[in-house]
Amino acid sequence: MSTVAPPADWRRLDPRTVLVTALVVAGVVAGAAVPLTLGLTRWSSLPVAVLQVLAGAVLVIGVAAGADRVRWHRTRYRIGQEHVDLHTGLLLVKRRSLARDRIRTVDLTANPMLRLLGLVTVRIGTGEQGSESTLELDPVTRAEGERLRRLLLDRAATAPTGVHHEGELAVLDPHWIRYAPVSFVAPMLGGAAAGAVMQVSDWVGAQGDVIEWVGDRFRDTPLLWMIVVLVLAALVAGVVGALGLWIEMWWNYRLEREPGGTLRVRRGLFTSRSISVEEARLRGVDLVEPLGVRLLGAARLDAITTGLAKDHEARNADHNTLLPAAPRTRADTVAADVLRETDTPTGTALTPHPRAARARRLRWSLAAALAPVLLLTLLGALLTPVLLWIALGCAVVAVPVAVALALDAYRGLGHALSGRYLVTRSGTLRRSTAALERAGVIGWTVKQSFFQRRAGLLSVTATTAAGGGAYTAYDTDASEGLTFAAEAVPGLLEPFLERSRKDV
Repeated sequence: MSTVAPPADWRRLDPRTVLVTALVVAGVVAGAAVPLTLGLTRWSSLPVAVLQVLAGAVLVIGVAAGADRVRWHRTRYRIGQEHVDLHTGLLLVKRRSLARDRIRTVDLTANPMLRLLGLVTVRIGTGEQGSESTLELDPVTRAEGERLRRLLLDRAATAPTGVHHEGELAVLDPHWIRYAPVSFVAPMLGGAAAGAVMQVSDWVGAQGDVIEWVGDRFRDTPLLWMIVVLVLAALVAGVVGALGLWIEMWWNYRLEREPGGTLRVRRGLFTSRSISVEEARLRGVDLVEPLGVRLLGAARLDAITTGLAKDHEARNADHNTLLPAAPRTRADTVAADVLRETDTPTGTALTPHPRAARARRLRWSLAAALAPVLLLTLLGALLTPVLLWIALGCAVVAVPVAVALALDAYRGLGHALSGRYLVTRSGTLRRSTAALERAGVIGWTVKQSFFQRRAGLLSVTATTAAGGGAYTAYDTDASEGLTFAAEAVPGLLEPFLERSRKDV
């Protein structure tokens, strides 16, 4: 157990947290004030509505600032020899402690307001599941945040060996922004922009006017062309939004290896982020190639690490991203530097899968494409011939796309052993090439359905405590898949193979 520290060892958060809270709440209130004032004018005059909104705004800001003042007064933390302690709460007092030798992440984040004041939010985590495995100090000074990060992630005595390359591993190339518009984010943002316009217009009671204005613009335009123009406008808005989001997330990007074996990613234009990945928990890398990015010859690099809680991973989808979408050759080079390898495992030649795997993907893809066509055909026969023409149009478009995606998915299948890593690749809309350290495999799952058995195929899944928890070589040749698993981790699968032979 840790020794009791003197009171002087306890520290408080920065007192400017009250100012930050007041300013943030004031901004939110200001944004809501206009539609709220317009809404209140339906029941009272404009001056009365303005006074009501101002009184409510002052009350809300005061309550928020007062509550944060109490939180600041009741929050203390200390860094002991063996534990990190955090005490907070007024009516419900919380005393939490993390063992220092279990701490795996110390991440610093600062939104524009915090950056203006020289403050950061520090998130200290062990990587285990549950909120009790993370302590958050919000906020402290940037100097204090850097001190905590260096102090808690100092692993100089256990730095990994291998090809040694410290310092800067990658830095932002502004040309990488060209990959932002071809991501799946662009159409999603376009749809969100269209929905936002309709929602805001509804708040101010002008949704009918907006619809009428759009109708007037396309009064003499055929319906099909009107739909095409509106979709293109949404896509343009989505592309602009994707560019802005990419700049906000990845501007000032830098990947570094620090002394002692810690990978640090720094990025962000308005909201700065500093994410540290301890090499002791690094088990490999995942080269991710979404379809649009892959067509331009680019890929993203993610870290496969142990100790990343699933709930934290869900809230931070990019938390383990080491490199944004960049040219594939650059991604391979960074992967080799991160893994301290001369040659990157993600670039190794993979064993192709049998043609029976291609047939399975063609069947799945065609079934998914033809199911709505058959439904429209049935409804057309029962209701109206118009649906038959729609079914024909869907078939003409969907079938070639389905075949192309199925063939691409088959070409993407592969597996191999590369030094101390096993490599699996699969996917078409999101192709993933995962290089997993063989020592990190804790088990194998072998699946073979009735149809796979008839085709002589099976799927082998490497189970691990890192990353997504499972990495699968889909539809391999039955003998090749078992050999791959047996050679990847000798001794782990052989007892089950021997038992199977005895049963035979």
